[in-house]
Amino acid sequence: MAFENFSLDKIAHDLVYEYRNDDKETVNQVHKMRTTVAYGLERFWGEHLRLKGRKSTYWEETWNKLVEIMEEAEITVPNNPQDLWNSEVFPPEYRKVTLAILTQLCDCMVWWTQRYKPARNNETEDNN
Repeated sequence: MAFENFSLDKIAHDLVYEYRNDDKETVNQVHKMRTTVAYGLERFWGEHLRLKGRKSTYWEETWNKLVEIMEEAEITVPNNPQDLWNSEVFPPEYRKVTLAILTQLCDCMVWWTQRYKPARNNETEDNN
């Protein structure tokens, strides 16, 4: 297996950049995304169904980007919770790799979210 650059940081940047001017609750969904990764792919997948509006769209777009990334790795990620657990459709090895990629994607998104937050006390990062 060779190293493959999936441009996770760029994908994370583009997602965060699109939502950076939304309300604080939507922008901060990224932290909830990163926390939810620990509960598994099916929990992450289902959050867009529970939420409404831009929050839901943010989660769904993040999931769709994950699916695209995994397609580059020639891994098909099911788009329903039943097949996420079906070892014949989605083997455990693929689940582990997909979860690791999702973890890294969310870590990158958290970083970019912090980067786009306005500086406090009118100080710039260079002064700190």
